[in-house]
Amino acid sequence: MRRPEPMTPVRMRRVAVVVPGAALRDALVRIAEAGCVELDRAEDAGPGPAALRLRRLRARAGPVPAETGPAVLAGAAPDLDRLERRDGAGLLTGEAQLEERAGAAVRRGDVAALAGWCPAARVPHVAERLAAAGGALVPLPTPRGTDPPVLLRRSGRVSFTPLVTTYGTPRYADLDPSWPAGLAYVAMFGIMFGDVGHGALLLLGAVALRLGRPRRLVPLRRLWPFFAGAGIASMLAGAAYGEFFGPTGLLPVLWLAPLESPARLLAAAVVLGAVLLALAHAAGAVNRVREDGWAAGLSAASGCAGLLFYLGLVLAVAGLLLGVPALVAGAAAPAVAGLALLASGLFRATAGGGAGVAETAVRLFDVVVRAGTNTLSFARLAAFGLTHAALADLVWRGTTALAGRGTAGAAGAVVLFAAGTAVSLGLEALVAGVQALRLAFYELFSRLFETEGRPFRPWHVPVAERAETLLRR
Repeated sequence: MRRPEPMTPVRMRRVAVVVPGAALRDALVRIAEAGCVELDRAEDAGPGPAALRLRRLRARAGPVPAETGPAVLAGAAPDLDRLERRDGAGLLTGEAQLEERAGAAVRRGDVAALAGWCPAARVPHVAERLAAAGGALVPLPTPRGTDPPVLLRRSGRVSFTPLVTTYGTPRYADLDPSWPAGLAYVAMFGIMFGDVGHGALLLLGAVALRLGRPRRLVPLRRLWPFFAGAGIASMLAGAAYGEFFGPTGLLPVLWLAPLESPARLLAAAVVLGAVLLALAHAAGAVNRVREDGWAAGLSAASGCAGLLFYLGLVLAVAGLLLGVPALVAGAAAPAVAGLALLASGLFRATAGGGAGVAETAVRLFDVVVRAGTNTLSFARLAAFGLTHAALADLVWRGTTALAGRGTAGAAGAVVLFAAGTAVSLGLEALVAGVQALRLAFYELFSRLFETEGRPFRPWHVPVAERAETLLRR
């Protein structure tokens, strides 16, 4: 099954770095500067000279070590004793890391070699850099039974990968759900926080975060796509609800007013949840087949068996609600087939006999119950959407009531409107964000991933043009 590139992790190559022993340090410096190779490290290697000097330097700082700055490497091998005397902690840290990688090298005569992983697209670039040091980057076959490290794709400056990596690291064979999951997340947020005015404030906050303002929030800068997406989704939902800082009447209701049609909003939330769960089941089925083959993928609860059962269940319920007996009868076939496949897989995992049958029955019952509860769990989208609309309605009613009571009333109306907007933006946005995250993690991702992969951790240390300049600072 060929993987579509945009929906999979970055393709990795197992590589060997082969260089003359005398040029090993130069080659490692070039690899560190490139920052796209993860080198294997020796597990039992002791501390080298740079690491020992770094320990002494930190010990002299007392019980509360001073800030040492980031690691950095010199182009040529520095004088370690001088670095220790001149408090060159950054250079010592870089040299200690280089020593650790060099300690894992295999030496045969005048040749040294290291193994590691590199994104396939970056192999020619790294090979060119190593050639300048007299070395070579040799592609190797992937070791049998070993999963390559995982690097999720980033499309330009907009990325939803933090949503996935916060939950865990997919296996290398799995689909990369970053973009679909990110779009589902912001859509769920928008349903719960539907208001054009409030969404516009979130969008402005995303722009400020992208520009690095305020500075104390710079560490959260990578989250700006979530704020921007949530703001846009909230504005779209608010336009559908006719909400602009509450039911101000400035916008027409394009779809429904939440407080006037709660049942329709509830039904729409559950239908959206069923669609998202079906898509998650489909992606999970692809992952199970890629991970363990068709035999395991067909009978897994998060594989083809679970997908067949869930689709049959959803269609059967839809047929009952719509009064279409033919749809109910047609949906029974995939539901029963899915349960049969699932039962066979569950029974094979037991010790067999009567105990195995009982265990299989209990687990099948759990699958059926979870399918219903997980779908109904999306009703919280409507519930929190109603809460947000009710709070905005309360603020707007209070504002209009105070505005008609003279100058003091107008001043009070301004204060109430500002305070109510601040509460809605802070409290309600936080609640909507947490609830959307909960649905993404527990209802969707739990069907996509069964085991975790290993994240790709390339070694990257910047190279100082002149170590002497650093020492004089």
